[in-house]
Parts: sequence; C-alpha cells; structure tokens
Amino acid sequence: MGRLVAHNLRGNARLCAILAPIMMFVEVIMDLQQPTLMSRIVDVGVVHRNVGYVTATGFVMVLCAAIGLISGVANASMASYSSVAMSGGMRENLFHKIQTLSYAEIDGFTTSSLITRLTNDVSQIQNMFLRLLRGMVKAPLTCVGGIAMSFLLSPRLALVFCIILPVILAFVVVVVRRSVPLYSQMQAWLDGVNVVMRESLLGVRVVKAFSMEARRRERFRTVNRSLTETSIQAQTLTFTLMPVVTLLMNVSVVAILWFGGAMVMSGDLETGRIMAFVNYMVQIAGSLVMLVNVIVNISRAQASATRVNEVMSCEPSIRDNGRNCRPQGYDIEFRKVSFRYASSSRDVLSGLSLRIKEGSTVAIVGATGSGKSTLVSLIPRLYDSQSGQVLIGGCDVRDIPLSVLRHDVGIVLQEDVLFEGTIEDNMKFGSQSAGTQDIEFALKSAQAWDFVERNPAGIEAGVEQRGKNFSGGQKQRLSIARTLIKHPKILILDDSSSALDFATEARLHERIRDRAASSTVIVIAQRISGVMDADEIIVLDHGGIVARGNHRQLLHDSPEYRAIAVSQLGEEVLSGVAA
Repeated sequence: MGRLVAHNLRGNARLCAILAPIMMFVEVIMDLQQPTLMSRIVDVGVVHRNVGYVTATGFVMVLCAAIGLISGVANASMASYSSVAMSGGMRENLFHKIQTLSYAEIDGFTTSSLITRLTNDVSQIQNMFLRLLRGMVKAPLTCVGGIAMSFLLSPRLALVFCIILPVILAFVVVVVRRSVPLYSQMQAWLDGVNVVMRESLLGVRVVKAFSMEARRRERFRTVNRSLTETSIQAQTLTFTLMPVVTLLMNVSVVAILWFGGAMVMSGDLETGRIMAFVNYMVQIAGSLVMLVNVIVNISRAQASATRVNEVMSCEPSIRDNGRNCRPQGYDIEFRKVSFRYASSSRDVLSGLSLRIKEGSTVAIVGATGSGKSTLVSLIPRLYDSQSGQVLIGGCDVRDIPLSVLRHDVGIVLQEDVLFEGTIEDNMKFGSQSAGTQDIEFALKSAQAWDFVERNPAGIEAGVEQRGKNFSGGQKQRLSIARTLIKHPKILILDDSSSALDFATEARLHERIRDRAASSTVIVIAQRISGVMDADEIIVLDHGGIVARGNHRQLLHDSPEYRAIAVSQLGEEVLSGVAA
C-alpha cells in the first residue's frame, strides 16, 4: 500500500506530505508542554504565591498553544491537499491502466468491479492517507511523548502505563487481524451490489416489460443483505476497540489518582504533578482513540489497496512487441488459428485457415455462437489467438504497432456505444481532424444523414449517455459513420445493420460496395439478403469453415447455407439453382 501511495504523490503533493508530519510534530511538542507548565504554576506559583511566575508561565502556555494551533492548521491544510492530490493521481493512473487492458483482462475483472475500484476503493485509500498524515503522526508522538514526560515527573507512578499499554496493544492486534478479511469481503459484496444495480438500471425496460421488478428487488435485497451483514461484523469488531481502550485508560486514571494521592499525602509527590499526570493520561487516551480510528481506516484501506494493486499490476496481454512490421498490402490470412475465452473450456475457433484478398467484400454467416465475432476480433487484436497466426499484408498482426494496426482496421461492433456529447464529438472518435464535409459524407454513406439533417442542431445535436435518445437503427448508422470517417483499409461490420429495415440496409451495403475498391470489407450478417452480392460468403459452424463461395454456389453446395436462405427468403430462393 505504501508503494501505491508513494507512486501517486507528485510535485507539491509530495512536498506537503513531507511537511505535514513536521507540522504535526511541532503541534505535539507544544501540546506536551502544557501539563508540565501547569504543574509548575501550581507547585511553584500558587504554593509560593508568586504572581509574576504564574503570569510568565501562563504567557509561555499561551505562546505554546498559539504555535500548536498554527502548526495544526498547517498540518490539516497540507494533509488535505496531499491526500486529495494523491487520490486524483491514483484515479487518473488507474483509469489510464484500465484503458491499456485488453478485452481478456477487462472480462476477468468485470466492468462493475473496475468501477468500484476506481471510485470507492480509491476514496478509502484517500481517507486512510489523510488520517495517516494527521492521526498516525500525532497519536504515536503524543502517546510516547506523554509517557516520557510522565516518567520525568514520577517514574514510580508512570509504571501504570507499562501495565496497561501492552494489554491495549494486544487487543488492537487481535482485532486488526480479524477485521482485514472482513473488509475484503465487504468490497467484494459491494462489487455484487454494483453488478445488480448496473444490470437493473441498464435493463430497466426489459425488467418492466417482463414485470420482473419483484425478482430484481429480491436479488438486490440478497446481495445488499450480505453486504450489510458483513459490514456489521467488520464495524462491530473494530468499534469494540474504542470502548475497551477508554475503559482501560479510565482504570489507569483511577490507579494514578489512588497511588498518586497516597504519594502526595506521604510527601513524595507534589499536587501539581498529579494534575500533570492526569492531563498526560487524557492526552494519551485521546491519542490511543485516534490511533484506533487510524487502524480501522488502515484495515479497510488495505483491502482496497489490494484490489487497486490487482489492476495496476496486471500486465496487458495485448501490446506492442517492438518489431514494427509494415504490411505490404491489405490481404488477410488466418493460419491454423485456434482461440478460446478464459472462462470457456472449449475452443471457439479450432485450427481455422482462411485467406481474404485485398479489395474484396467477404460476408461471414453462421449460427449464433459459431465464432463469427471472435474471428474478426482477432484482426485488430481485440483478442490474441492461443495458436496460429493472423496476418495482414504478410505481417503477423502481433508484429504491427497497435497504433498502425487500429488506424488501418475499422470495426463496427455488435454493441452500438455512443458517448455523451454531440454527434460531431462522436464522429471525431474516428478522426480528430475530420471537418464538417467529412462528417457529412460519412453520415450520408452510413444512411444517417436523413435524421441528422432533420434535427435543427444538425451534427451539433446532443447525444445522451449511451445514445439513449436515438433508436437502435439510428445508433447503428451513427456507429458505422464513425468508423467510415477514418477511411480504414480494412472495414469490418459485425452484425451492425440488424436493426435497419431492408431498404436502408440495401442502400447501406450498396455504398459499402462502392468502397470495396479501396478497402477490404468483411461483413458479419444474420440476414443474408444484404450480403448475397458479396464476392465470397463464408459459412462458419462450431469454430470452423464448413463452406465458402458465392451465393449461388452455396445454395447448391452447402446444406447449412441453403437452410439459412430458405428460412429467411423462402423456397423461391432455390428457383434456378441446379439440383
């Protein structure tokens, strides 16, 4: 945890983190002077009726209090600035790290867990660091300093601390050891709560359509109850520290008054020193209570730091290997490619070999789960295959710099994700330098210009979070336009026209075919009506190629393709096909 915090302290925040304990040290030294000065006022000034001594010593007490106040304010300001800057840097670095992770790592962590780590876990570490710069400095110094000053006043009476403090420390160690695992469980259950909340909010229309509100409430109640019960156990365990510490310190005060009173009556100790002892006991008790709070925060922050470190220490499986191969053309070849997801026990693709010529339009069809989306995800290295090679222009995609590869490959994914902002902002995801004419041309190519033009704001029209103010078909067309605007050498459409009507889809594929001379186009489709004119159609089944050819050839030679065509287009599609 210390390394994680130190890594995110930069510039003024690091300086403040160094100066804050110094300021707290000055405040503690000033506070520790007060009981001793008060005892001198009683034992010297009051007993001997020396007003001048009382006044001078009182002035010194006020001066110490003023210095302590200034130092305390400085410590609080520096600690607050340092902790907030540290957490801001940590969130930024964590977000940057998440952006570098591949699909495989993100699938392993889950989106809801990453959100929790980026928000709640970082906040826990921030609170811990703030308390650390204040309490973890003040509490030990006050405790040790108070005991040292007590021994200077009366070594015999100070032996009370030697009995009580080991008991307190032993109890603290036991509680902390048992509480840290509970706080780890709390964060895990918090992930579960976020998963249910995210699913229920994003799928609220489905929930209401199926009248499943009661079941979703029950599921939320289950995970929330688990979080609550774990939180109660952890909080109950840690909060027992404070009353136990208070009880033991109060017993110490009684012991000091009992034995100290006897020493005063025997003439072995002055009355003022008893007062100083009691004040030091109050300071020590306060410091121990503060230390308990800091330990509670450290216990919880340790669990959060572990979770943040899991992400920060995760090495992305997809990154540049430094070979800097430049493709000679844009033909695509799969050589005996096999792939399986980390969560799966079987291969999604198995020994698949395929060659796609540059400038051709290739359609990929097949049943759900046949590996179509997985196949095209290997081209821009959204995933890497476990065996075999994927080559573009003779270069293994692993040897092509990611910036070059993903500039040349444009992919429209199945999930249409638009970002909050404007249509223009979303279009510039494809090309930051795109002008108004470029955006308009891309929108027209994607058959999106009609509804954009009808909006009074045009390309400046607002886009709500995840594009919820657009229909499914509109989001698909905007997503396609966003990819077209980058003019990719390889264009992949992963079932990206499923929400379009047949006429719009036909016009879209006609415009896509016009681009085929300058781009290699791969279209994944569930409806074969839009891909019948493709140069080649590939039929996938269970991770392998079962047939390939043009529409007429496949109707004649492929039972799988013929079954799909008949189910979608009717028996008349077979007319004119030789038996």
